Amino acid sequence: MTVHVLIADDQQLVRAGFRLILERQPGIEIAGEASDGAGAIAAAERLHPDVVLMDIRMPGIDGIQATRRILSRTTRHDVKILILTTFDLDEYVYDALKAGASGFLLKDTPPEQLTTAVRSVASGDTLLSPSITRRLIATFTTARAPGEADAVLSRLSPREAAVFHLLARGLSNSEIAGELIVAETTVKTHVARILEKLHLRDRVQAVVLAYESGIVSPGHTHVGKPDD
Repeated sequence: MTVHVLIADDQQLVRAGFRLILERQPGIEIAGEASDGAGAIAAAERLHPDVVLMDIRMPGIDGIQATRRILSRTTRHDVKILILTTFDLDEYVYDALKAGASGFLLKDTPPEQLTTAVRSVASGDTLLSPSITRRLIATFTTARAPGEADAVLSRLSPREAAVFHLLARGLSNSEIAGELIVAETTVKTHVARILEKLHLRDRVQAVVLAYESGIVSPGHTHVGKPDD
């Protein structure tokens, strides 16, 4: 399957660099470019890319607002947003994930990791760099409503709850399968049911919910491979 990518960044050299890296990869095509958030929204509607590489700080409509608008307007094409930025700041991470982004990487990510990220996000997985994952987890230490975790878990079967705990800790499907001694395809089925029952878009939102509700706490983390 060919992955069509839209690059949205206000710096032409950055766009050119991403294009140069990705165009050389088999199965990846550049659908187009945008220099600001408004352009990214328009291009996403016109070109129907599989993945949008989205900068956060752009003139006018920023990357987070553009992400929110693109995903709210998407009806017939399941576009994924991969946030790339030089700013490793908690508020950007949290806002981007709440807006529906499926991944978050710093712009100094090595080329091979960028390619892996694009492919992973396109296939429906999520991706957070280890440094951002640690900072994100630290953000979710605020007071929570009593019983919130129980309310979430009550909507899942015991096995789904077990998968949810491991998923929220950052384990990949293969690692979850190893922990529970089940087939990886079984894990994928459980993950799909979890997302459906909890009305979540993807695994990133599942992690956010797990920490916000107190199902998983800091200290119970695991930074998995970027393939899931």
